[in-house]
Amino acid sequence: MATEDLGRTLRRLRRLASLSQEELAERSDVSVDVIRQLEQGRKHSARLPTLHALANGLGVELTTLLGDPPAVSSTGENDGPRFVAVRRAIMPTLWAPEARPPGPGFSMARLREQIAEGWTQYHAAEFDAVMKALPDLISDARSAAAAAGDTADRGAGFAALGKALQLAGHVAVRMGKTDLALISLERAIDAARQSCDPLLVPMVVNSTAWAYQRQGRLEDALGIALHAAADMADAGHTGTADGLKVWGALTMSAATSAARSGDYERAAAMMETAEKEATRVSKLPDTGDSRMVSVFSPSSVRIERVRLAVQYAHPEDALKLAKGMRLAKDTPPSWRTWLLLDVARAHTDVGDAAGAVKTLEALRRTAPMWMRHHTLAVAIVRDLWALPNHPPGLRPLAEFLGIAD
Repeated sequence: MATEDLGRTLRRLRRLASLSQEELAERSDVSVDVIRQLEQGRKHSARLPTLHALANGLGVELTTLLGDPPAVSSTGENDGPRFVAVRRAIMPTLWAPEARPPGPGFSMARLREQIAEGWTQYHAAEFDAVMKALPDLISDARSAAAAAGDTADRGAGFAALGKALQLAGHVAVRMGKTDLALISLERAIDAARQSCDPLLVPMVVNSTAWAYQRQGRLEDALGIALHAAADMADAGHTGTADGLKVWGALTMSAATSAARSGDYERAAAMMETAEKEATRVSKLPDTGDSRMVSVFSPSSVRIERVRLAVQYAHPEDALKLAKGMRLAKDTPPSWRTWLLLDVARAHTDVGDAAGAVKTLEALRRTAPMWMRHHTLAVAIVRDLWALPNHPPGLRPLAEFLGIAD
């Protein structure tokens, strides 16, 4: 659990910057009343554009303002042994021995299956299991990439290394370590460029754009996502289901960055294009393992549209978009979680506390681990807990997240 709520963190960072509430309001173009409500605990959350503006006004990364994710201990650089092992795998020590070719019992097919299973565990919020497996996965992939002789084998080894390092980057973001994530993702791109998979570089670029977003680098995130999507289209890589999924994920990422930068019209146009293209996915040849490819489908596009509607103060639109939505069977638990959280936020924003609690109860039943790892879940429950009359079912949720009186 994060050690500080948003209001306390905001007040601490403002004082460190030697700013009054009025000065921060002027720097960030955020109402001084909003800043006061957050610092006084009368509001426990804010829309993402507001959070980005406050972070910019304070001169800090967004992740610094939000604090560590729930269920992650706030220990600074003193990470637990399991995460230290992940760090070491991403960044081997100086003068470490060169990776050796794999032994006679090595199987590339088995390594790929283990990496794919790692992605499944990640989407299920089983982060401890992923961290336990990552050092060996990265080590085995480095060994496979070091194999001499067969070019195809080396290419497959670099592809495995790229996917393993990409997975490590995602886990690092979830642990609140975006700088480490970017190091892992940069090394994943280096491996991807030496691989036999033309879709791997743009997939890792999409992950990098997400890490940039978490740091408030919205212009950088938008630029690399658009660049990679354009390169894919120019190279003719959108003619398969896998290629279209990667292109679509990049386009949605670019739309998110545009919207968070305040360019809502551009974001809406990109999301409209993505929604049209998503209908083609099921009609194209499927050439790979869906666990190893970006998430993109009509369901994911609708989920992203709900998210953007909530973030930009259109909760009624978000609830309309979500009503009666049927998600595809292959929609990962992580995406289902985001949808339920956004619907709960929308219910809260329209004053429907009972609807918010009902949605959060559904989330706790279906994805309890993800609920513990989302700052938004804590923010929503804190807002509801501050109401004079608690709706039925709220106390168990507050106790589950550790914020009940």
